[in-house]
Parts: sequence; C-alpha cells; structure tokens
Amino acid sequence: MKNKPIIIVGGEPYSIFSEILFKSLNKNKFRNPIIIIGSYNLFKKQMKYLNYNLEYNLINLKNLNFKNIDNQKINIIDINFKFKKIFDKISDKSNIYIKKSFDIAFKIIKSHEIAGLINGPVSKKNFLKKKFLGMTEYIASKFKIKNYAMLIYNSKISVCPITTHLPLKKVHTRINQKSIIDKTNLIKQFYKKKFNFNPAIGVTGLNPHCESNYKNSEEIKIISPTIIKLKKHINISGPYPADSIFMKNNRKKFNVILGMYHDQVLTPLKTICGFNAINITLGLPFIRISPDHGPNSKMQGKNLSNHQSLLLAIKFLDKK
Repeated sequence: MKNKPIIIVGGEPYSIFSEILFKSLNKNKFRNPIIIIGSYNLFKKQMKYLNYNLEYNLINLKNLNFKNIDNQKINIIDINFKFKKIFDKISDKSNIYIKKSFDIAFKIIKSHEIAGLINGPVSKKNFLKKKFLGMTEYIASKFKIKNYAMLIYNSKISVCPITTHLPLKKVHTRINQKSIIDKTNLIKQFYKKKFNFNPAIGVTGLNPHCESNYKNSEEIKIISPTIIKLKKHINISGPYPADSIFMKNNRKKFNVILGMYHDQVLTPLKTICGFNAINITLGLPFIRISPDHGPNSKMQGKNLSNHQSLLLAIKFLDKK
C-alpha cells in the first residue's frame, strides 16, 4: 500500500466531533486512507441528522488488511455503543466505549505502520477521573513514554508549555532544568525531522516581567542557566516576559515559544490563531494530533462548529 492510513478515534460520542469530522471529509479528497474508530450506527444516524451524505465502508477488524482500504470512502471500525439519543449529555456511560476505541487504535499502531493518530475530544473529568492530567499523559502512558511534550502547532508560530493541565499553585514545583532541556530537545528533533531545519525557540519566564521579590527566582535559579546551557546546540533565547513576547514584532522572531504553564502560552496562541492550530504530542513513536477544541456539548447537533483545526490535522498527516 502506497500511503499509510490515518487513524481517527472518535472520542466522546456526545460532542461536536462527528459534525466537524463530516465537514472535514465532505468535498475534501485525501491521498491517505482514513480509518475511523467509533460507533458505526451512531455515526450513521448523526450524519443523517446533520444532513451529510458521505460514502462509508465497514471494516472487519479481525481481517484488517490496509491494502484493501478505499481512500475514497469513510472506513469505520465499529465499536459497540448502546444509545437512545444521537446527541446527549456527557456522562460516565461512554467511558468503556472510549477506552475500547483507544485500545483498538493502540493495538493497530503497535502492529501496523500508520501515518498518524488523530483523536476527538474527551471529557477529562469523566474519562480520566484525575488519574491523568490530560489525554497527552494518558496516551504517553500507554506506550510507556516518560519524555513527551505538547506542541500546539501553527506554521507561523507554535507554543509548548513545560507543564500542561496542572493547577497554577503547583506549576513552580515542576519547573526544573531537566524538563526544559527535555522538551526543548523534543521540539528541535521534531522540526528537524519534519521540516529539516532547526527552529528558533523563545522561552518565557515564570513570573511577571521575569521578576520576583525574592532573590532565588525561577528565572535566576533555573530558567536562565538552562538557556545558557542549551545555547551550545540549540537556537534558543530568553527568558522573555510572557506579556510581551507574543506581540507581533516579537513573536515573528521565533518558530516556537516555550512557556512555563498551559494558559501562559495557549491563551495568546488561540487568540492569535483561532482554530488554525493543532495539538501534536512529541516524543511518541508515532505522530499523535488532536484538534484544538474540546467536546463543546452545548453546540452538538447545531451544525455550527468550526472544523478548521481537524481539517488541518488531517492535512498535516496526509502524504504529499
């Protein structure tokens, strides 16, 4: 088979994902075949309700053969899911379904070559049950990967937080030289392998204006010495105040801005890029992407959601 398949896990069955999936696949042609893992019956009924008419092909998991997959149709691996309503409130009732969907995706990944994995949004509160900070950590654990990073990618400017879904009061406890070095190296490796160049990385401080009222601030004790160390083999500079690094004339100097915590860098990026960004997990033995949005259950069934981020994710993996 010339092009490897793109695996898409539907994630939370009661979300906007089916809508943005249908919008992304409607009238768009891709070189790589797409395999969706989820409820065949639910997708079919949601598709009809949202007034889409896409051709689909049901795949038998027991006789999975990528050579026979049609890239002109939606290929679905059916996961049993009992439902009364095609759109409903998110609850724990879908947890087994979501887990099974991911388990099958992981099994395929471990035994076949794929272009990459895309997963739909999952309710962290209901599915993760505080066992993991986020889906990035959940997926990394399934492949026993301890060194990983969340890169919110845009072709003009990307961001990577040192800490992800961590309460703000705990952030300073996780800022250390190793975490900065590990994530910086992953960023460099990704850009070198995917785009064949070394990215310019700007690093933020932790405290406002990179200052604090005590002598051993994180900037002085940890961040600045680490940047000096990394400069020997990486195009990196900082620390810069987080309140000004994203200004137009400042951010254009960098390919990636490495921040100390989630909202410090994701908030400005989403303000600048909107849905024109995708979440890539670095450090895995495959490319994993999630669209830059959540389940947004209040919008399900309305056919008004923006599908741009998912379409970008598919195009990013689609072989040229």
